[in-house]
Amino acid sequence: MTNEMTGQVSPDFEAIKTKQNAAWGSGDYAKVGVMLQLVGETLAEAMDLPFGVPVLDVAAGNGNVTLAMARRGYEVTSSDYVGDLLEMGSKRADAEGLDINFKVADAENLPFDDGSFTGVVSTFGVMFTPNQEQSASELLRVCKSGGRIGLANWTPDGFIGQLFKTLGRLVPPPAGVQSPARWGTQEWLEENFGNEASNISIAPKTFKLRFESPMAFIDLFRTYYGPVHKAFLALEPAGQEELTQDMLALIERFNIAEGGSSIIAADYLEVLVDKK
Repeated sequence: MTNEMTGQVSPDFEAIKTKQNAAWGSGDYAKVGVMLQLVGETLAEAMDLPFGVPVLDVAAGNGNVTLAMARRGYEVTSSDYVGDLLEMGSKRADAEGLDINFKVADAENLPFDDGSFTGVVSTFGVMFTPNQEQSASELLRVCKSGGRIGLANWTPDGFIGQLFKTLGRLVPPPAGVQSPARWGTQEWLEENFGNEASNISIAPKTFKLRFESPMAFIDLFRTYYGPVHKAFLALEPAGQEELTQDMLALIERFNIAEGGSSIIAADYLEVLVDKK
């Protein structure tokens, strides 16, 4: 849709979310998600909330920070708009005997009352919502005054941010949709959280993706990671080969391993927002 006043494209967020839901539900994100468990543990420690308070994990995926917070005694609600991912998180919780509430929910329209949670968290999740300003507003709304929001967001210049830029060159995103990596910039975070925050703490972090080889990374992400899986499906064989070569070149830029294996240094921001 085009705004008649400005001439700018107004994204159809509902249609975009439907496609995103299908993308994240394709493949098997859990095989990628479990690799990132350390990020959930690190964020849970950084949150440093009083014991037993209510915490909401938004766009929780298969539950990395959900489990990390529950292990520390918090009363956790795990939410995502992809029910299959929540089911995976539920199975992980059952295996550990953790009592967690799982709720299918849209991060742009959370079904919770204002100020319901002392802590609100998301690791590499809420940043992928198409209406970014709305989802940021929702995080603030459901967080109580004096509570804390904790985020782990990929940076635009880091490996994952550049991976999405690489995908976008061959499979462009919907018109009007902004890069999720904006959540990995201080400017955007301060613009969208600053007015309601007493303090915003931003710590640069690096997560190391470890693989036997560059092609092993591509094979796993092509098979199981929804956005990459869908990108390959959208391309003809020549385009798939071009994307493979582009990804190999990208991995070479960020690979800090020697001897043919891959240790891909992926930068992200650990963000703590203290709500006024």
